[in-house]
Amino acid sequence: MLIRIVAFIVLLVGAAGGLAHAVDGAPDQTVDGKQQRVPFTLVSAITHVQPMTGIVLWSDNPNVDTDAIQLEFRYCGYDEVVRPDGSYDFSRIETLLDAAASRNHQMVLRFYFVYPGKETTVPEFIRSRSDYEETVAKSEGKRTHFCDWGNDTLQQFTLDFYQKFALKYDEDPRLAYLETGFGLWAEYHIYDGPRKLGVTFPSKRFQARFLQRMQSSFRHLPWMVSIDASDSRYSPIEGNAELMLLRFGVFDDSFLCKQHARENENDWKILRSDRWKHSPGGGEFSYYTNLDQRNALAADGPHGIAFESDARKFHISFMIGNDQTRYQSMERIRQAGLSTGYRFRVTDAVRSGSTVELQVRNEGVAPLYRDAFFAIGGQRAGDSLKGLLPGETMTVRLADSEHPTEHTLSIESDHILPTQEIQFVADLR
Repeated sequence: MLIRIVAFIVLLVGAAGGLAHAVDGAPDQTVDGKQQRVPFTLVSAITHVQPMTGIVLWSDNPNVDTDAIQLEFRYCGYDEVVRPDGSYDFSRIETLLDAAASRNHQMVLRFYFVYPGKETTVPEFIRSRSDYEETVAKSEGKRTHFCDWGNDTLQQFTLDFYQKFALKYDEDPRLAYLETGFGLWAEYHIYDGPRKLGVTFPSKRFQARFLQRMQSSFRHLPWMVSIDASDSRYSPIEGNAELMLLRFGVFDDSFLCKQHARENENDWKILRSDRWKHSPGGGEFSYYTNLDQRNALAADGPHGIAFESDARKFHISFMIGNDQTRYQSMERIRQAGLSTGYRFRVTDAVRSGSTVELQVRNEGVAPLYRDAFFAIGGQRAGDSLKGLLPGETMTVRLADSEHPTEHTLSIESDHILPTQEIQFVADLR
């Protein structure tokens, strides 16, 4: 597996009054036969939005090739992967991931079956079956096709699809997050159109099977469902202790809407207010009113609450803001992105013999949800930064038997691109 070195800093072994002297490249740390704890001089800064965080642009946005973001988004139809004969062809997904990676970005993908005004993305080998019958009705004023969720073949295909997708992409560093669900835009609702469980929307029994299959299929890639999965009219999750324990993240596709505190916040609570401690939170800025997008990153937001404030409150790792390039500068988009996700600071750094010991605090609003490790000269610490909660500090110990006067200290992860950097803050002089 490739090692990705993602941040560099010069470490100088320090002592009272200045730099320690080195003998054959090693400082003298022994006094009366005892190893001394010698502090490091360590200075580092975070200069860009961190991987797997920030404001997200759609992959076809004309301004997407920018270092103000780290993530790109795209809706994907199931029939973009599965051919009419039922065989799988991931070439379109590969093209998407490669294109984003060429811009030094990872992807957020969402697979959907139903989109207002369109046919379903159910593969042709299912749609052509004599026992499969879709419903056609208006949604958002548009002629829309809805899946036949009473069909066993469609149900089995959905389970199989994600199992096969996980086998191929669960550890792929080009993909940061996977969003999934049912209903319009895969947002776990049919608020406008025919809503009938087991017909146009999956039965609760099948949904439970689906969620459990997602849990067993994905061991590394964070997967997420809409906050509307909290709605007991559609979903089996509320009140089901077993399903509530599943490690799905949540996305909120009307973030900062006027009624957010009254409605959306309750959905977050139903799906567990502490879910962010192990699974990511994200979403998209609201489109409910004309001002929602225009003022999403204004000082007081569209309705009196700044994005940075609710990003902290809901522990947001990423937020889709495709229209923000129309209203905001790239610098504002970058600054907003820096207010999301994790932010590591080294608060203390000492050496004792052949061991380096760091105190690392997360000053961000959410944990890092993938493994990443401090390393010296490519040799990793034993403990991952994954799961370090905001405000918490952990001790990181690294072996460094040669301990020359100058070192490269980095954070390495197998879950980011070779060209990406996880940075950290330090001001130890």
